Amino acid sequence: MKRSEANSIIQHTIDVAEKMAFPLPKFAYYTPEDWKNLKEDEIELVENMLGWDITDFGSGDFSKIGLTIFTFRNGNFYAKDKYPKPYAEKLLFVNDGQILPFHYHWSKMEDIINRGGGDLEVTLYNSVEADFKDVEGGRAGKKGQFAETDVTVTMDGRKVTVPAGGKVICKPGSSITLMPGQYHSWQGVPGTGDVMLFEVSTTNDDTIDNRFHTAGERIPTMEEDEEARYLMFADYPKYTSFEFIKK
Repeated sequence: MKRSEANSIIQHTIDVAEKMAFPLPKFAYYTPEDWKNLKEDEIELVENMLGWDITDFGSGDFSKIGLTIFTFRNGNFYAKDKYPKPYAEKLLFVNDGQILPFHYHWSKMEDIINRGGGDLEVTLYNSVEADFKDVEGGRAGKKGQFAETDVTVTMDGRKVTVPAGGKVICKPGSSITLMPGQYHSWQGVPGTGDVMLFEVSTTNDDTIDNRFHTAGERIPTMEEDEEARYLMFADYPKYTSFEFIKK
């Protein structure tokens, strides 16, 4: 992904959030210079990977397959004494017609909430037991497996069951709860507009807790064709003296 594209994507998301009256915290606007001068009292931003995150899942076509994320808060798998927070909150911005490829999480349970804009179509499968238990194989990139069983999710307090590969629609104001091991893909329903999602979940680490079915890399390699206006969490170690907390 080119840095110029990332700059444009983040700026567009900021503009839409402001238009929809979704205030963002101060660090959403930090420049690279701000990150270079980050003080010790803001180390949590780096250690818990808060802030912007963009991915095209290795597709090379962000407008078709991709996601823009802003993480407001998160705990930490590896420093529970220092960061005991057991939950996370994110903004997930989906362009009109944009697709999130199939994946599940080994650890994270999440509520996906449509806060406004267009409709979101979610497609669901269960994982097979062997696939769900094969953590190391999944991280190595081995293709996951769909189970041909009914999938049960909760939508706004109501149990909903669909067949394998079934779809549900989250309209503005509605939500869906996804459990570990539940494969899910979504698309902003074409023609209904960009979708402003929020995610409320258990603590997560997107570098280790995503099991993709066929998608490529989760963290894009950046082609630095222009100066960064905003940073993504993957950039922090290059600009700050702080590091992610890892086992």
